[in-house]
Amino acid sequence: MRYISTRGAMAPLPFSETVLLGLAPDGGLLLPERYPQISREQLDAWRGLGYAELAFEIIRLFADDIPDADLKGIVQRAYRPELFGSAAITPLKRLHDGIAILELSNGPTLAFKDMAMQFLGQLFEYVLARRGETLNILGATSGDTGSAAEYAMRGKAGINVFMLSPDGKMSAFQRAQMYSLQDGNIHNIAIQGMFDDCQDIVKAVQNDHAFKASHRIGTVNSINWARIVAQVVYYFKGYFQATAGNDEKASFCVPSGNFGNVCAGHVARRMGLPIDRLIVATNENDVLDEFFKSGRYAPRGSANTWVTSSPSMDISKASNFERFVFDLLGSDGAAVAKLWAEVDAGRGFQLDAEQMRRVSDEFGFVSGKSAHADRLVTIRQLDSEDGVVVDTHTADGIKVARELRRTGENIVCLETALPAKFADAIREALDREPPRPAGFEGLEALPQRVTVLPAEAGLVKAYIEQSLE
Repeated sequence: MRYISTRGAMAPLPFSETVLLGLAPDGGLLLPERYPQISREQLDAWRGLGYAELAFEIIRLFADDIPDADLKGIVQRAYRPELFGSAAITPLKRLHDGIAILELSNGPTLAFKDMAMQFLGQLFEYVLARRGETLNILGATSGDTGSAAEYAMRGKAGINVFMLSPDGKMSAFQRAQMYSLQDGNIHNIAIQGMFDDCQDIVKAVQNDHAFKASHRIGTVNSINWARIVAQVVYYFKGYFQATAGNDEKASFCVPSGNFGNVCAGHVARRMGLPIDRLIVATNENDVLDEFFKSGRYAPRGSANTWVTSSPSMDISKASNFERFVFDLLGSDGAAVAKLWAEVDAGRGFQLDAEQMRRVSDEFGFVSGKSAHADRLVTIRQLDSEDGVVVDTHTADGIKVARELRRTGENIVCLETALPAKFADAIREALDREPPRPAGFEGLEALPQRVTVLPAEAGLVKAYIEQSLE
């Protein structure tokens, strides 16, 4: 299996090379030359597998330059029951109306990002040891990627983490999870701006090829292909749990900001998993909803990105969207590069009616949006009707799923995080504190360590250099 760039100007690479690369040298994102095709026989054989066993079978198709025995060890260390609270790893529960919630937030940081990040931490350590190298990770987070990455990488040999987050824009719980870590290889940087500013800095540093090479810069954001691969696994597991047999179809509703989570669903669908529709749920930052309804992709600047009660989706530039558009345009890297030149110039682009027909008919995408009042209503409904408390992002997904559900459609909503991470909104909705798992008592009162910087890539590079001296 070899990997190419969405912008068409990179020689194909094996999987292990992509793990440390981040962005391609031409500024694009990495994708396999082809998606593995899964037969009905394989689906039948996989249906009864445990999570780690299923992860091995799927990831080995993409990581065929890692010996099977080594890959088995990586996934077994990543997906241990003691890390995720049960042998199921991703339990599924049905609401009274038949919609299912796939629980993805039982890991160390109570968010779905743990599902990929625990794998990535083990993978990084393995690849670096095999190559005798070190890695300095530069990442950006709107709330959950940062803590998941830091908890997965803390104490890992040969790895430093520099995590950018929007200053003051995350919940108090999210900030405390990250900033309270005192490990010497963890560096938190609060950027005076929005998540998109953080993401722009990561891409600017990635595109400074001399700095990237001399300082061994990698990334854990979903621009890293290995993270998408790890997320593909829970679509298969969720499908098996939500259906009685492989002749059935299921749809997935995914709260979306940077498009990485639902991009993994797109990959699973392309591999042959019987997914009917991929339902994209946005919050007030509805650039993706606007695209799926009109064909217009017009990312907004930080000044026009709302701060909402589902902050992990306060994103107006969806990095992974480029991977989907590459597939939509028939793997035409030159065409993608041309469109993203328009995006980078602030103009965006418009797809035509035939392309948009294929978005829904061929690729199964539809979308909806949810606002603050909607998520509060959904949280109250789930609490009173099902005895279930969800976080704000998951509430966005359930609201959109109920709104767009067809008669008899089997929809699985992907859980984003546990409600404890967003206590202010839960108190507003339910007039009580959200349940908090054991071990997180007094988290916000712990000493915090963070550096605040303006949204300038040069200052971040200087900070990295100083920290590595």
